[in-house]
Amino acid sequence: MNKVVRRFRSLPIRSRLALLVAAAVAFAVAAVSVTCWFIVQGKLYAQVDEDLKSSFRTIQADEFDALTKTCPQNPSNTLGGAPRPQTYAQVVRSDGKVCRFSSLMPQVKITSGDEDVAKNPDPEVAKLRNGTDSEGNSVRVMTTAVFVKNGPFQQGVAADYALVIAVPLKGTESTLNELALILLLVSGVGVFGAGAAGLTVARAGLRPVDKLTEAVEHVARTEDLDIRIPVDEDSDDEVARLSRSFNSMTSALASSRELQQQLIADAGHELRTPLTSLRTNIELLTRSEETGRPIPEADRKALLASVKAQMTELAALIGDLQELSRPDTGQHSGRTQIVAWHDTVESALRRARLRGRELTITADVQPWFVRAEPSSLERAVVNILDNAVKFSPEAGTVEVRLVAGVLSVRDHGPGIPADELPHVFDRFWRSPSARALPGSGLGLSIVARTVQQAGGEVTLSHADGGGTVATVRLPGASVPPPEDLPLP
Repeated sequence: MNKVVRRFRSLPIRSRLALLVAAAVAFAVAAVSVTCWFIVQGKLYAQVDEDLKSSFRTIQADEFDALTKTCPQNPSNTLGGAPRPQTYAQVVRSDGKVCRFSSLMPQVKITSGDEDVAKNPDPEVAKLRNGTDSEGNSVRVMTTAVFVKNGPFQQGVAADYALVIAVPLKGTESTLNELALILLLVSGVGVFGAGAAGLTVARAGLRPVDKLTEAVEHVARTEDLDIRIPVDEDSDDEVARLSRSFNSMTSALASSRELQQQLIADAGHELRTPLTSLRTNIELLTRSEETGRPIPEADRKALLASVKAQMTELAALIGDLQELSRPDTGQHSGRTQIVAWHDTVESALRRARLRGRELTITADVQPWFVRAEPSSLERAVVNILDNAVKFSPEAGTVEVRLVAGVLSVRDHGPGIPADELPHVFDRFWRSPSARALPGSGLGLSIVARTVQQAGGEVTLSHADGGGTVATVRLPGASVPPPEDLPLP
């Protein structure tokens, strides 16, 4: 059985569908054919039984006088009557002896049931059965008790006889055999046609799947993600949904590859500037050592300070690239935990005050607990505060508020032009007015990614009176939750 199942599963889908359709149709046709055969058999036997009852009425009217006068004295002889053609008629006594109405017809084989009818007469009972005659022919038999009206017995008294009437079943059996043959032929044609139709339907139904398979094989062979499968927009069946999903998948992969290529190109461009500067400064220092002509001390200190700054910038850029290279699959469940966001903001504020000593940074921080990755969340808050410090004017003010899970950081700098707002969270994007300032253009991209992974949202907008407001909303609660319970 397992071998058959394995062999069936190894067949192509269209072959399996054709076999399943053929099997289903074969089962249905077999059920209908068998039911039809039994119904016709019942009808034919009912007609035969009606003929037996008609023969019984004829014999009862014409032959009982001969029966009552002759059979008791000559139980082994024929009665000399002439029943209907092709009708067996005989009388069986309770002791098993038989009298036939005509010697022209073979004798029907008597059973103990026939003798029981003679021994226990009941005018309401007529026993019907299938039997055979002395020549082996199949017959339909009806046995009923005999009640004589005259003769040596009193009128209406049971005569200790049973009348056995039978008709041949040759015609009925021939009809049933012909019907079985016809049903078998029709069933065979139906099953064969169903298999052919199933194969045709399977081929037509799986044609879109074949196209999808060819498309997948083409992508695997050529890595061409621009291929699309035509889909009927009005269709919503499984194949159409699968085709749409495939098109969406290839579009996402193509977009991801474009973003990857863009990230590599942008990273190469951003890395080229500090590396070029580093190489130039190092070459100057090396040439000074090789030629024996020392660089003035002030210039030497400036070169070393530049090298240090460029290395710091490279380290920050590499860290940002590592952060962005992590899989963007929502929250990292292995690293997330309940974080006191207000403590994270306070820590970031301390770092911001060190970097912007000339600025006034005000803070209104209220308790709020979130589920996030602690280091990523702190880095996102630091990036927002760094931007505020970077773009604030001298002796300016930065206002920080964390109330009910909403962090707002407002500076009083030049603000962001309206046409640049849609791009502020793009990787490596930098405002033309800020390109002279240090930075890689990845800070706000990291903020957006971290906030999204924590289930929140971040926006930048113009502030009333000038400047920019950065707003971060994270789901959480003002009190820490019990152990092992998620935050709302």
